[in-house]
Amino acid sequence: MNAPVLNPSERSLEQRAPVHVREKRSDPEQRQKIEEALWVHNRGWITGRRGGRPWTLSRTKRYAEAGIALVLLVLLLPVLLGIAVLVKLSSPGPVLFVQRRTGYRGRHFNMFKFRTMVTNAEELKESLRHLNKHGADAIDFKIDNDPRVTPIGRWLRRTSLDELPNLFNVVRGDMRLIGPRPTSFGASRYDTRHLSRLSVYPGITGLWQISGRSDIDFDERVKLDMDYIRRQGPLLDLLILLKTPAEVLRGHGAS
Repeated sequence: MNAPVLNPSERSLEQRAPVHVREKRSDPEQRQKIEEALWVHNRGWITGRRGGRPWTLSRTKRYAEAGIALVLLVLLLPVLLGIAVLVKLSSPGPVLFVQRRTGYRGRHFNMFKFRTMVTNAEELKESLRHLNKHGADAIDFKIDNDPRVTPIGRWLRRTSLDELPNLFNVVRGDMRLIGPRPTSFGASRYDTRHLSRLSVYPGITGLWQISGRSDIDFDERVKLDMDYIRRQGPLLDLLILLKTPAEVLRGHGAS
């Protein structure tokens, strides 16, 4: 189907819309590609029958992980408050960094993290693109010894403590404890072969985190995400949860 032709006034309004709004108005072809990429979900996790609800989309996983996240938030409250004070005292700006991320079926949501960078970090991003460890034109953006990161932020990133507020996203239902990490770029920037990772809810940790974390590029991450989706189940989730603390303590691939 051909896209509708916009008259000059409509085109002007569309171009003036914020980026996240334009991304949300994805064209029918893009939505169709995402729907076609959901082929991996065709069997129920209990019965194994075609057309059933897979583990990653089950209510059991949703409510069990939300419950675990809520308990962790209560138990870690003193730690959360302590980190909040350190972030506030270390540099000007808010305690939390709220960023739009892409999750299930390409939907956008606000992900919470402790702020680890200076407040104008996004404005400095383009001037530092040539330092991207994955290449200046890569879809991922990672810099070793990123100059935008604050001293307390380096420690938070090395220990992954900056991601503790992700637990709020799990309780809200935007994320799960286990799943592919949500990307900061929209589905429109995905290659077709990458879209299948959007067939599950994003997670705080996953096969990527226990297999190299930020040391691997996006293509390799997608391969691990697809491996997780194909092998999905409560036992695999438990294995990932058990291995994650050791990876965090080693600081392997953290940045």
